[in-house]
Amino acid sequence: MSYIDCFVAAVPTENKDKYLEHAKYMAEVFKEFGALEIVENWGDDVPDGKITSLPLAVKADSSETVVFSWVVWPSKEVRDSGWAAMMEDPRMAPDQNPMPFDGKRLIYGGFNTILKC
Repeated sequence: MSYIDCFVAAVPTENKDKYLEHAKYMAEVFKEFGALEIVENWGDDVPDGKITSLPLAVKADSSETVVFSWVVWPSKEVRDSGWAAMMEDPRMAPDQNPMPFDGKRLIYGGFNTILKC
């Protein structure tokens, strides 16, 4: 089955267009290194929580929107080699590809797909 990387970030709402431009750029890079699909989602109904929530997890404030994204890879092996190659690619350098949000609050992780309906 496929392998998924997911990302959750707090993006300044005023940077939506910049974020989309960044996401399109990154999608090209991910696909070049083996990703099958990239999905970007702009928060619409993301409630605040008292103990846990997506906004709390990324320390979003009222001027930010929570973004949830995922990258589909054909396997963990392709993902691992793709990430290794991307980290060596000059297009990933912060001065070449600045993030339009606070990357220190980005949450990410890799997941094995166990069910796909």
